[in-house]
Amino acid sequence: MPDFYPWFKPVLWKLDAERAHRLALSALRAAPGWCLPFAGEDDGLETTVWGRSFSNPLGLAAGFDKHAQATVALYRVGFGFVEIGGVTLHAQPGNPKPRLFRLTRDHAIINRMGLNSVGAYAVAQNLSKHRRTPLPGPLAVNLGLNKGATDPPSDYGTLARVLAPYAEVLTINVSSPNTPGLRALQDPSKLMAIVDAVREASETATNTRHPTILVKISPDLDATDVADICELAVREGFDGLVVSNTTVARHSTLQSPQSAEVGGLSGQPLFEPSTSLLRYVYLRTSGKIPIIGVGGVSSASNAYEKIKAGAILVQLYSSLVFEGPALIGKIKADLRRLLRADGYKSIAEAVGADHRTGEPT
Repeated sequence: MPDFYPWFKPVLWKLDAERAHRLALSALRAAPGWCLPFAGEDDGLETTVWGRSFSNPLGLAAGFDKHAQATVALYRVGFGFVEIGGVTLHAQPGNPKPRLFRLTRDHAIINRMGLNSVGAYAVAQNLSKHRRTPLPGPLAVNLGLNKGATDPPSDYGTLARVLAPYAEVLTINVSSPNTPGLRALQDPSKLMAIVDAVREASETATNTRHPTILVKISPDLDATDVADICELAVREGFDGLVVSNTTVARHSTLQSPQSAEVGGLSGQPLFEPSTSLLRYVYLRTSGKIPIIGVGGVSSASNAYEKIKAGAILVQLYSSLVFEGPALIGKIKADLRRLLRADGYKSIAEAVGADHRTGEPT
């Protein structure tokens, strides 16, 4: 099927970024399958992690479908898994607008959305509608925290209890830069209380298989803090880590005038720091903790670099704004070629390859 995104992109980009996002989400939800771009083949890209099957390692990162409005359609464009949210326990509007900015020259986005959410119960209702038939891949739900929350473990636990019945994966978001005090919860003593609450709640909420529980960390942590989290993850048997969230850092090479906006930066400028952090986390955990690599993925070579650095799965989002959904099929085709060129028969064989071959880490 032809890629229609280049035709619609000029129209979308005449709108402010948040309005364009809402329009794109609505169009995707309403689009019949015949007008979506070719999703690409999954043969040779299948992988299994946490005992769950993924048709390919590419996932949609949190932030695009916050309220689970287009979940089914997102699999149809070729993702192996989808993460919805962030979802907060209670509905909240997020930060004042404008709060989403395109950095066109840098192929980047800055957002200070502030975890705008319709709330856990409304999202659960949306998911119950979507999931009358099984989804073609695992679903992840990103768990956020209301601004001003006074008991984070209790709130995260309640979120897990409400949403666990609909999810194969729950991601604990303690690393968004847009909620005051949230990133302080990455302190190991505070983090463990939250993980325990989510574990307990998800176990009591599901009669069948319990969801996998991941922790998403910030790229702005210093090395000591990252080492402490890695030690905790290994000692306490975390299911996995997501590396990484958006950054508040601003490199001097940024060219777009919007780069001065406050908020979390994502897109191409995040690729190097997030991948460097991924390498460090893989080494500090001795490859014992499955990692999802996120940040700046816009090509198969980007995805492959994260896999070789230690990621078992890879997520993207910002690059879709610039390239459109046809990017997914292209990445899968090119990733398959990269694997074959290096003699790998599966994604799993390539995970952490850089550390085994002595390439720079």
